[in-house]
Amino acid sequence: MAAKKAFALRVDEAMLKSIEKWAADEFRSTNGQIEWILNQALKEAGRSKKSP
Repeated sequence: MAAKKAFALRVDEAMLKSIEKWAADEFRSTNGQIEWILNQALKEAGRSKKSP
């Protein structure tokens, strides 16, 4: 498993509430949902690194 790095993320309150709801609907943590969203965006943009 790749090492994870912590950092602060500032988002609009309404956006965070939407992400929290989405995460709950998919049985993920809010952090897990944000990671999933970012991974999906990277894949769609062709910028995702391939796993070894």
